[in-house]
Amino acid sequence: MPESPELPAVSREWHLLSRPVGWPKPEDFALVETPVPTPGEGQVLVRNAYVSVDPYMRGRMSAAKSYAAPYELGKAMQGGAVGEVVASNAEGVSVGDHVLHFSGWREYAAVDARNAVKVDPGAAPLSAYLGVLGMTGLTAYAGLLRTASFKEGDSVFVSGAAGAVGSQVGQIARLKGASRVIGSAGSDEKVRLLVEEYGFDAAFNYKNGPVHEQLREAAPDGIDVYFDNVGGDHLEAAIGSLNQGGRIAVCGMISVYNDTEPAPGPRNLARLIQTRGRIEGFLVGDHYDLQPQFVQEVGPWVASGALKYRETVVEGIENNLEAFLGVLRGDNTGKMIVKL
Repeated sequence: MPESPELPAVSREWHLLSRPVGWPKPEDFALVETPVPTPGEGQVLVRNAYVSVDPYMRGRMSAAKSYAAPYELGKAMQGGAVGEVVASNAEGVSVGDHVLHFSGWREYAAVDARNAVKVDPGAAPLSAYLGVLGMTGLTAYAGLLRTASFKEGDSVFVSGAAGAVGSQVGQIARLKGASRVIGSAGSDEKVRLLVEEYGFDAAFNYKNGPVHEQLREAAPDGIDVYFDNVGGDHLEAAIGSLNQGGRIAVCGMISVYNDTEPAPGPRNLARLIQTRGRIEGFLVGDHYDLQPQFVQEVGPWVASGALKYRETVVEGIENNLEAFLGVLRGDNTGKMIVKL
């Protein structure tokens, strides 16, 4: 079995010790040392270079029934990661290859080769495969174009628009001919970023006043598409501004992830009758068939600079948890990534 010389004896990985109630606390987690695994038949050993932290991970920390199995207590958590193959026991994947896989939250991972996707570090920075050209980007692409049935001339509103998914949604809409792109974010600095760097037509700080008032001002002619990352008052405001035949794609609802009581729902759902509006939730996992088309279309935009992206990079596996909590707080601009 080919392998790189001088592999360490131990790897560090994050375990979930107890299921958080409300906001996750440091004592719910532990960074533990474990022997570096040996890849079994059909597996490769990957030295992770970058790992992803994402809002959906909060849901997997709960035992509640959801679209993904809960993290197991006392075992390594999972998430997107990209790294270098340092030992291979699988055909078609060699030592020195770089792969994208789902065994993050750890320094070394033994991964089934069939679940690892080769990536080219020469075509884009490795970290981009966790964000703008990875699951994050495909989420934006599939949610806007397939779930929300975006078409040229639509007016589009994106919440959480300075985040990794939201910033890409707005830019794809602009590049595909939206009549107007509006974003909300949680700071004046992020609002400036949306307009000046990402090319949004208008943006507002949702902390500066009622969302429905700010949205009406930013989109006086209403909206045709709402891409929802936040839920709550943003969803209610979007329903209030929805044009005839408007579509709402529900990607996430970060405003309610740490609630211990049910959040009140939008009070204006009856408007969907008047507007013949549609609300549809989606998961990126249902749209992997779009991945080749997505990379073919978005890759050149990224390479040419037509589609801009930002990353917030935190260094060190020991800071993985703090980086994750930072995502829930909204500390990140663009994709939050941990560099190991």
